[in-house]
Amino acid sequence: MNMPIETTTANSFPRASKATKAGRKTYVYLFVGWVMLIAIGVAAAMMYTEHLKQQIATDIAQQTQQQLQVIQQDYQQQVTGLKDSVSTEMKALQTKVDSLNELLAFTKDSANSKTDNSNQLYTQLAEVKKKLEELQKNLDVLK
Repeated sequence: MNMPIETTTANSFPRASKATKAGRKTYVYLFVGWVMLIAIGVAAAMMYTEHLKQQIATDIAQQTQQQLQVIQQDYQQQVTGLKDSVSTEMKALQTKVDSLNELLAFTKDSANSKTDNSNQLYTQLAEVKKKLEELQKNLDVLK
């Protein structure tokens, strides 16, 4: 009964150590791969958020420009309307001044030393001229 018994020899351990080295290498490669995937994901997320920031900033700039154009058009319309109304009022006042001048000339010609109506007309004329000058200044400011 001679049976050979196999015992573990020193040669069998290096095989096991080679297998564990290969297993460790595999784990290291997997770990490095996962780290690279995570880093790529983080970088892609950062690039996408930067792209979104730029797109939002561009959209806001366009909306702001459109709103400013609308405001500018409204302002121009208001200024034009104000100029028109001031020039209309100035024409009306000029007509009144002209009629007062005619009346004043007539009164001055027909006045004698006893009446003081010419002074009242001169006062009224001076007030109308002041208003006319004030409207002229307002029109100059609008221009």
